[in-house]
Amino acid sequence: MPADMNEFYTLPETEQERLTQTGLDVSMENRCGSFFQMDQKILQTTCSAQGVEVLAIEDALEKYDWMADRYWNAVKRDKDKYTKFVAKQEHPKGVVVIAHKGTRAVFPVQACLYLSAEPVQTVHNIMIAEEGAELHVISGCASASGAKRGSHLGITEFYVGKNARLTSTMIHNWNPHISVYPRSAAIVEENGVFISNYVCMHPVARVQMNPEAILAENATARFSSIVIAHEGSHLDLGSRAVLQGKGSSAELVTRAITKGGTVISRGYIAGVTDETRGHIECRGLILTDGTIHAIPEIDGRVTGTELSHEAAVGKIARDEIEYLMSRGLSEEEATATIIRGFLDVKIEGLPPVLQKQIDAAIDASEAGY
Repeated sequence: MPADMNEFYTLPETEQERLTQTGLDVSMENRCGSFFQMDQKILQTTCSAQGVEVLAIEDALEKYDWMADRYWNAVKRDKDKYTKFVAKQEHPKGVVVIAHKGTRAVFPVQACLYLSAEPVQTVHNIMIAEEGAELHVISGCASASGAKRGSHLGITEFYVGKNARLTSTMIHNWNPHISVYPRSAAIVEENGVFISNYVCMHPVARVQMNPEAILAENATARFSSIVIAHEGSHLDLGSRAVLQGKGSSAELVTRAITKGGTVISRGYIAGVTDETRGHIECRGLILTDGTIHAIPEIDGRVTGTELSHEAAVGKIARDEIEYLMSRGLSEEEATATIIRGFLDVKIEGLPPVLQKQIDAAIDASEAGY
């Protein structure tokens, strides 16, 4: 059985603050459930919302026979060396969140993953919104600020039922010595909506991920990424959408800033059925010499699909800074205001509590400008 959260309070205040910046709310004031894993130890699984379950993955596999059909289904265990490594773990760690049929939780479930002392953390999460359900999840990932080296290997499988809606907001706060390899995929059934938000504002050695959504008839997927690549950081990010069902649509949006690091922004949409629509948008801002490499790819296979993409990379215009300075701001304040506006991506249909968490992560990063 998981231990209680007392171990959280034994962490230094600076580490508690790092976790708070990823969306962890120990008070549970605006959360309906919580999962906390430190290294390979599960500290908390709890949920107060009727119709929503938060379970350790081993417990979920034991409780529900049908879970075997969701385990390593959206993400294949032989996808690459990282998935193979996680699949070999005798006792898988991670969380299963289930919003049962027709459930509409007002507050999100939080899932916090903290890499403290071990060199490798493995996680396998499964998020399920059954038919007609609505589920929101905040996944906060962080490492100890003093960790010298480490890797996080995270598998997440999303299942969105008919007429269901699942929103996933992932906020990273690693350190410059951590490498991160998330592997995730979503299967979205008829009229389902899947929204995926990713925020990474702090230094990290490497992030490499390319989540995918497979969309049935009239299903929708939106991927939004807001990232800053600091010197020494290498962010290889992507998102993929396959429009399999008639009337399905997808939007892939990235806002990337380099402060000396590298961002590779990959986007892929395949229109394989009539009456489908997709759009990829990547905007990059170079503050300090670094690299932003946008790779949008659209794959149209039938006459009835409409796909588009746009990408732009540049610097802050001097006239914009001078205009704000003429309104009474210092140069530093003017620059920070422009950057804040650039990163301010309002996501349609996002619950206020999640938008507030994204805004807080952006605000917390501004001290470094």
